Amino acid sequence: MRIGVDVGGTKIEAIALDPAGLELQRIRVATPRGDYPGTIAAVSRLVHELENLTAQTGTVGVGIPGTVVKSTGLVKNANSTWLNGRPLQHDLSIALDRQVRCANDANCFAISEATDGAARDYPVVFGGIFGTGCGGGISINGRVHAGPNGLGGEWGHTQLPWPTAEESPGMLCYCGHHGCLETWISGTGFEWDFARVTSRNLRGVEIVAAAEAGDVEANEALDRLVERMARGLSTIVNVLDPDAIVIGGGLSNLARLYEGGLSSRLRDYGFGGGVETPILRNIHGDSSGVRGAAWLWPLARRDADDLDRIS
Repeated sequence: MRIGVDVGGTKIEAIALDPAGLELQRIRVATPRGDYPGTIAAVSRLVHELENLTAQTGTVGVGIPGTVVKSTGLVKNANSTWLNGRPLQHDLSIALDRQVRCANDANCFAISEATDGAARDYPVVFGGIFGTGCGGGISINGRVHAGPNGLGGEWGHTQLPWPTAEESPGMLCYCGHHGCLETWISGTGFEWDFARVTSRNLRGVEIVAAAEAGDVEANEALDRLVERMARGLSTIVNVLDPDAIVIGGGLSNLARLYEGGLSSRLRDYGFGGGVETPILRNIHGDSSGVRGAAWLWPLARRDADDLDRIS
């Protein structure tokens, strides 16, 4: 059995999967915000509860809103700030008396969709997440590619490519730089851009509804969003050239992304044109993070040894 845990800002969710990936049990609790020992205890309780409910023991993978630095074992870049600078993977392994694997939640999304989701038939997969923020994860042959700095897929904090005069220098991002993709093509950035152009303050779902009702300004905002997404994803194609791109997060529900709009624009922005990378809607939705955490442990011991060497 595999157990996956997704440590979010408001809830911690845990899932137990059988060897075929079928869900056995799922439970969740509120996140003890600002409480590091409480977070360790909450994860431990969820794991033990799943094992009691299933009468099985399992491997444990944990998705976090940050990354574990390989050289130090410490968490960095977590928006759940009480995890930063802490040896989370080490402390969870001690608490659960077994090796625990932690990975960025966007990488967990990519692994989930590459293992038994929308991109299950593709060797190299980029998972782009467009939600409150903007992030990404990389799966290579069903395994996380995090890199020595734990920054693999941290695409949301690169600058919007080819900014126009009105897009430059862009809004100040919380990371300290201007014009990050997160400030333009996240749900938050989408709402900000609409308000900037129209002086109308609407939530993302309201902008989409207005566009569907024929609102010209809302339709123009959606067109700008898709065009900027294509520019951003072109950098992924030019550097990684994945076999498929899977879209996640709240904006992944926009039908306009899959009706040729994003693919056709991406085709033009890739170097030399003619880009044919499939753009796929995720299958597992909000469950991809917790399922991907479980999939951090391959079935075969040989595969697990390989993962230890490259993760």
